[in-house]
Amino acid sequence: MGYSFNDSLGAGLPLFNSHDYSHHSKRRVHPGNPSPIHGYSIHSPFIRKGGEILPHDRLPEQGMLPKKAYEAIHNDIALDGSPQLNLATFVTTWMEPTANQLYTEAFDKNLIDKDEYPKTAEIEERCIRILADLWHAPHPHTTMGVSTTGSSESCMLGGLALKRRWQNERKKQGKPIDRPNIVFSSAVQVVWKKFANYWDIEPRYVNISPDCPYLDPKGVLSSVDENTIGVVTTLGVTYTGLYEPVEQIAKCLDELQSRTGLNIPIHVDAASGGFIAPFLQPEIIWDFQIERVKSINVSGHKYGLVYPGIGWIIWREAEDLPEDLIFHVSYLGGNMSTFALSFTRPSAQVLLQYYNFLRLGKEGYYEIQKYTQSVALFLSNAIQKIEHFELLTDGSHLPVLAWRLKEGHSSHWNLYDLSRTLRTFGWQVPAYPLPPDMENVTIMRVVVRTEFSMELAQVFLMNLIESITYLDSMDRPVSNETKHHIAFKKGTPFSHPFVRT
Repeated sequence: MGYSFNDSLGAGLPLFNSHDYSHHSKRRVHPGNPSPIHGYSIHSPFIRKGGEILPHDRLPEQGMLPKKAYEAIHNDIALDGSPQLNLATFVTTWMEPTANQLYTEAFDKNLIDKDEYPKTAEIEERCIRILADLWHAPHPHTTMGVSTTGSSESCMLGGLALKRRWQNERKKQGKPIDRPNIVFSSAVQVVWKKFANYWDIEPRYVNISPDCPYLDPKGVLSSVDENTIGVVTTLGVTYTGLYEPVEQIAKCLDELQSRTGLNIPIHVDAASGGFIAPFLQPEIIWDFQIERVKSINVSGHKYGLVYPGIGWIIWREAEDLPEDLIFHVSYLGGNMSTFALSFTRPSAQVLLQYYNFLRLGKEGYYEIQKYTQSVALFLSNAIQKIEHFELLTDGSHLPVLAWRLKEGHSSHWNLYDLSRTLRTFGWQVPAYPLPPDMENVTIMRVVVRTEFSMELAQVFLMNLIESITYLDSMDRPVSNETKHHIAFKKGTPFSHPFVRT
């Protein structure tokens, strides 16, 4: 059962070069453009009249039939990996047929047109109230919140509110506002690095360590000062799935305020954990139950179980979102307020979020997230028994598990080799280094989502063991490639280390 491996298979076989069609046909040269057109070969099923090759880098002179255009793109994306086997992404890849039907009925609605689509606008507002209540906002019916295209936009908005509140307070005190800083872990999601860069804010990183692989409260205290606009904590670190100790960090900042008068707010990046902790770990205090937490973001398209393109941010109280960041416009009909980085946005994902709220309720979310966690725990329990690996996280926070290779396992392969080998089965499992000061440690991570069943987990384990067996059979290093060679490059074919029989 399974696949047999032979390290001689595929030896000497030529790799297809996407920029070389000479072995198929002569390239056509567009009049006025002496350089060859990179496009389909003469054997493509989408031949235009006169044998014209479809260009990839310019608008074609003429159009084509709808079915032909569909087939051209359909055949291209057929070469993508399977979303169901993508264990790298946190993003939802499956919804119910009834949700798909709702999606097709609403994809043409622009969410910003609130005067034209008042019920859709009302549903967005209902979702905001539901999340504010779920996260224990003191006044969920009056606080502020907004939907976004994802957590990255939500984080930007939360950070802007932190900066503007700090600026306004400093102006009242007659103090300068030219040197703001923000504090977070070195394992923070890249959006916060972007935020600091884009908005001219000094990032202050608290580096993780083997003993504290998340935001260290002591490190926070040593990093903050009067110019700190806020501390960003993460409920579900992207690298490992761990929750950062929001309550402990808040208590340290409370003590700091009692000694120095510095009142530093917290933003919780709950992109993943915001839809997990309320159902699976209700005993953890991390949300608006902590007075110092002023804003929370979440990705609806992660464990909110909605297709890509929806995030949320909620503020603890209405006054935590500075009024001067809100714009009022009348040119869409009526007078509406807007606070977002984007304007035109699809409404379908907002409606799908509300669909899930109605469809699942608290009980349904609990059952789904609990099952997902059980799959993660099953996998981590099996993986920790594999002698090659040292388990770092087991899925007891987020349903995410991560592991590293034990010292001295083999000199012939590493986790990057294992990642490439798993791809021959279709599995996409990332290998990557940890952030400073642990960049010398490479880990592998599996994100368990709702659509990743226990049956698929068993198949994955079988393929994982087969991949390890193959790599162990090598009597020489698999390759000299490192992480820098396995990233996506435009026009570069993927190189498999072996073929299956």
